Amino acid sequence: MTSRYAQVAFTRNVRHHQEAHSSRRAYARMEQGPADADLLGPDEIAFIAERDSFYLASVGETGWPYVQHRGGPPGFLHALDPGTLAFVDYRGNRQYITVGNLDHDDRISLLFMDYPARARLKVYGRARAVDPPEAGDLLARLYPAGVRSPAERLIVVDVEAYDWNCPQHITPRYTAEEVERAVEPLRRRLEQLERENAALRGGASASVPPPHPAKR
Repeated sequence: MTSRYAQVAFTRNVRHHQEAHSSRRAYARMEQGPADADLLGPDEIAFIAERDSFYLASVGETGWPYVQHRGGPPGFLHALDPGTLAFVDYRGNRQYITVGNLDHDDRISLLFMDYPARARLKVYGRARAVDPPEAGDLLARLYPAGVRSPAERLIVVDVEAYDWNCPQHITPRYTAEEVERAVEPLRRRLEQLERENAALRGGASASVPPPHPAKR
């Protein structure tokens, strides 16, 4: 956990519960450090680049949080630099809850999951929507290959803090593509064994003489 993440996450009420459950002393040490925004390291950037989805939380004027699932080809969320993430926001159901919430409060939380590896990365950031005319060629450069939906805007996130979670209670889950890759060697081996079995059956049939005609 970075010191900046602890400074953002550990509010007065959070610290009160840490005191009540005897974890405050350990977490207080984590808060000691610069208050500057975190920069993503090579491990974090590589992890994000491999993801084909993430969860994005924002807060509206009513104070209610809203969590949205975003998906696309692996790498559709780009690290422009160690402190900036960006992705193309293409047309969906046109509810515009997240982009409307950003007009009220630009603070967001991102959750990245690698279920097979039981890994989880949490990111705090400040997000802004950039209209296509203002995005220039960056919008086209970041547009995911194979996606046909029209791009409505670019979402740019200035990273504030991040933290890796422990793997406890993360259930491994696999996509259809991951399952296909895992079983492909077994499928090829099964096909080979079936061909060998068929050849053995054919050879055995050829080596057995036909039965003699029954005597009357």
